[in-house]
Amino acid sequence: MIRERLDKVIRTVPDFPKKGIDFKDITSILLDDKLSNEIVQSFSDKFKDIDFDAIIGIESRGFLFGFLLANKLGVPFIPVRKAGKLPGKTIKYKYDLEYGSSEIEIHCNDIQEGWNILIHDDLLATGGTASAAAELVLKSKANVAAFAFIVNLAYLDGQIQLDKYTNNIISLTNY
Repeated sequence: MIRERLDKVIRTVPDFPKKGIDFKDITSILLDDKLSNEIVQSFSDKFKDIDFDAIIGIESRGFLFGFLLANKLGVPFIPVRKAGKLPGKTIKYKYDLEYGSSEIEIHCNDIQEGWNILIHDDLLATGGTASAAAELVLKSKANVAAFAFIVNLAYLDGQIQLDKYTNNIISLTNY
C-alpha cells in the first residue's frame, strides 16, 4: 500500500526550519523511481471520478508531481509561484501566514474561464497556501475541482480551510 511505503521513506527533520517544528521531508521520495511512479499512479486512480481541465502546482515541491500528473493525464500544468517570479502579466493573491504574509501569482491567461482545476502541493499543513491558490482559481472565474497532497498534517486541521472550495481533498498519507 502506498501509505506504508511513503511512511517508510518520508524523513522527519526535527527543529526545521525552526525549533519545535518536525519537518516532513519528501525529497527522499525522489530517490526512488518506483515509488515516484506509484505516487503518480495512485493519484491518477483517485482522480478517475473527478472532472478537471488542468492541474495547478504550488511552488516549488508542488511542481515535482503536479507536472508528472498533468503529463500522465493529458491536461495542462499551471505553475503557481511566489510574487515576482513569473514573467508577463499575472494575477496575484496576498495571504496571511503565522509569521507574516506572502503573495503568490499565476499568469493571467493560463486558466480559462469555467475550467475545473485540481490544485496540487506536496504537503497540507494549515491550508493557507492551498487556499490562496484556490482564490487565484476563483479570480480566474474557474472552479476548484479538487486538492491533492502527498502528505496531510491532519493535526493542523488545514483541510477545514479547504472545505469551502471543494470536498474533494485527497492525500496519500496523514500525520
